[in-house]
Parts: sequence; C-alpha cells; structure tokens
Amino acid sequence: QPAFIMTVYLLIPFRVVFLRPAPARRTPLDGKRTICDDGQEWNDISKYRPLRFGIMAMARGKFRLPVALGMFMLLSGMATAAEERLRMSTTTSTENSGLLSALLPPFEKKSGCKVDVIAVGTGKSLKLGETGDVDVVFVHARKLEDKFIADGFGINRRDIMYNDFVILGPPDDLAGIRRAGSAPDAFARIAAAQARFVSRGDESGTHQKEKEIWKAAGIVPIGKWYLEAGQGMGEVIQMAAQVRGYTLADRGTYIAYRKKPDLAVLRQGDRELWNPYGVIAVNPARHPHVKYGLAMKLIEYLTGDEGRRIISGFRIDGEPLFFVHGAKER
Repeated sequence: QPAFIMTVYLLIPFRVVFLRPAPARRTPLDGKRTICDDGQEWNDISKYRPLRFGIMAMARGKFRLPVALGMFMLLSGMATAAEERLRMSTTTSTENSGLLSALLPPFEKKSGCKVDVIAVGTGKSLKLGETGDVDVVFVHARKLEDKFIADGFGINRRDIMYNDFVILGPPDDLAGIRRAGSAPDAFARIAAAQARFVSRGDESGTHQKEKEIWKAAGIVPIGKWYLEAGQGMGEVIQMAAQVRGYTLADRGTYIAYRKKPDLAVLRQGDRELWNPYGVIAVNPARHPHVKYGLAMKLIEYLTGDEGRRIISGFRIDGEPLFFVHGAKER
C-alpha cells in the first residue's frame, strides 16, 4: 500500500509537466527575441514560465515519454516487490479442477499477500514442506499427512473439504468392472483382463489411494498393461482415454475434464473411495524462516465462512466438485 501511494504521488509531477507548455530557451539571434522549443517567437519570456520537477526537468523533448515510462515501471516494480508472498504446495487436483483460481484471489486481495502455488501432487508437496521450501501444504493423503505431523514438519492441520475417487474406463468396459462388487474387485477384474491401466505413478494422494486398493485386492500390478505416467491428474485422464484404458481419478478433476476424454465413471460410491483434503502449516520450530503467521491466516480463511462458501459453491455445469465439513484441529 505505501509503495503504491508513493508511485501515484511521484507520478503527479509527470502529469503536470505534460500539461504545461514546452519550456523556452533564449537564442542569441538579435539579442532581443526569444525562440521557444516549438519554433515560435515569444517576446515576453516572463509570461512563459516552464515548470520543471526532478528527473523530468532533465528530460527534454522526445526523451520525456521514455523517462516517464521508465520511472513508472521502476516504481511499479518497487510496489510489487513490497507485496508479501506465501508459498503453498498442493495436489494437482486443486489446480486442475480450477478451484484455486476461484478460492485464492479473495484471500490475496484481503490480505495483500500473493500465494505462489506449486501443484505437484501430495507426496512431492509434503517433501517441499519437509525441506522448508513452502510455508503451507494443501493435500489429500491422510496417512502421509499424519506422518508429516508426527515427524515434526507440520502443525495445526485442518480438514478443509472432501469429494471421492472414481474409477474411469472406456464406455464399452472390456474388463467388466461395472459388475464388480467393490473397488478392489474392480481392480482385480482389470488385472485379470490385462486391460490397460494408467497410474499416476507419482506418489500423489491419488496414487496412494490406488496402491491401497491394489493391496486390498491382493495384487501387485506388473506388466505391459500397467502404465505409470508420473503425471498430474488431468494428463493421466487424457492418457487413459488415448489408450482406451482405466484409471483412478478424483471426481473434481474428472468433472473438469470430462468433456474432453471418452471415458465413463464405471465405479463409484465405495467407502474406500472417500477423498478428504487437509491443509497444514509448516512447523516454524523446524524451519524458522517460514511465514507461519501468513500460513495461519490462509488456513483461517480456508476454514472460515468465506472460504467454505466459495468451496461449496464451486461448480462446473451446475455440479459441485467439492464438499466442506467442520474444521477440526489435529
């Protein structure tokens, strides 16, 4: 705010200079006449007083505009540099779904703080928190989150929202998972049919859930049919569509992408497919340089009335992507 006010204040003289006539200069033609910068003769120099101010007084003629623009860019840069920044790592689903584009701007405007988002999946997001490279993490893998806190890297976890995972596949469903009795049964049918399955393969929250389901099915997925993409959720959905395969996806990203790929929801609603999200401040006792105060302001916003209203109201084609529940400290 102060930098912005200073920028406006210092720009006022530039405006005044532009509104005043061009300054006169005396030319020894006959010792009596005065020639102005515009080439016109002016006999009474006392009536033609140039107004000069600071740097603009040194800028003559065609150089005046470049100098003004340069000063404006410099002062704008000072204002930007003064803005506080908060680093947040997060799962790709919050980014790919479009939620963060709706959720963060009101907080940034209210707090005067820019949130730098690093969307890399839950596993990598927590690693960034462990090394102190971010101030707050927004993720969805509860077992990994609990370990992150138990190891002393994070504090003040809050439940933020939830949705569910869905198993996607080609509409003709070659593996027949529509007839499965559970998510592990659906995975077992995919493996038995050697049908293409595209995995996130990136230790994200979705990948953690996928591994839990494979374990529950008693299967270690190995073979040409099992593809580990190492990509975000949006890219994996598109890859599964291209190879006419199956994949596990969070519902929010699927809704955001469903108009593009030729995939259908073939399994949903199982208790194992529940998908809760949490936010955790990086522990300042472990990393003193982190902006804990700003991180807690963001957490309070996300769990407060405004944040909950934006999350619950975020929809695509009238369909909600996420649901909120009470904020609880862990």
